[in-house]
Amino acid sequence: MPVNKSWPGKILFFSAISAALAVALGAFAAHGLKARISADMLDVFKTGVQYQIWHSLAMMGCGIWLRIMPTKAVSYAALFFATGILCFSGSLYALVLTGIKWFGPITPIGGMCFIIGWVVLAVAAWRTA
Repeated sequence: MPVNKSWPGKILFFSAISAALAVALGAFAAHGLKARISADMLDVFKTGVQYQIWHSLAMMGCGIWLRIMPTKAVSYAALFFATGILCFSGSLYALVLTGIKWFGPITPIGGMCFIIGWVVLAVAAWRTA
């Protein structure tokens, strides 16, 4: 089954928006949150920002890869990265901003999505080597 031709553009769009949002959230943490939350919680928020920016860049790489050499595995890797950003980074942001502890257990789900995305990407690379 071929890769949908609109996927690379959609992946590139989402990754660019996610990267821009990560930069904005990083600035918000540095300037808006610093005086309002503990240093530990600020570190938690910054961890979410760091993982979001790195995986936004990974998704961008997937979008470029799909334009050059379409493969379903790379599409799935991008989907896992996007899901990881939403679950991992999103749950950390929600935990810090709301103080609601039940967001914490969502974080490992996002972490697993990141790991699965990288493994799927490695398999795709191996298959094309």
